[in-house]
Amino acid sequence: MNNLFRDFPTAAVRAEEETFEDLLARPDVRIERIVSTGQASPPGFWYSQPQGEWVVVLQGAAGLLIEGEPVRELRPGDFINIPAYCRHRVEWTEANGPTVWLAVHYELAQDAPTA
Repeated sequence: MNNLFRDFPTAAVRAEEETFEDLLARPDVRIERIVSTGQASPPGFWYSQPQGEWVVVLQGAAGLLIEGEPVRELRPGDFINIPAYCRHRVEWTEANGPTVWLAVHYELAQDAPTA
């Protein structure tokens, strides 16, 4: 893959499922392309991962729910940093075309200041 907006996996092209593709993986960081076609998190399911996640919507739209907050509508260019263990879920993604996300999963160095 050399372009974030082309060469989608077959399951994404057919809108069968949301797809996740690693673009770069290192011990402390992973960058992935996510392609959603109307998918949302299953009812009652929350993500809560041990690493932070910075995510940007490049194309399409999505509703992201951070526990205890109202749903945030993300459009192209909108980004958010989700701290480690922050409960969150995808409420909806646009069904009239692909929503393309770029997600950067990262771990803080043991000796890095947190403030």
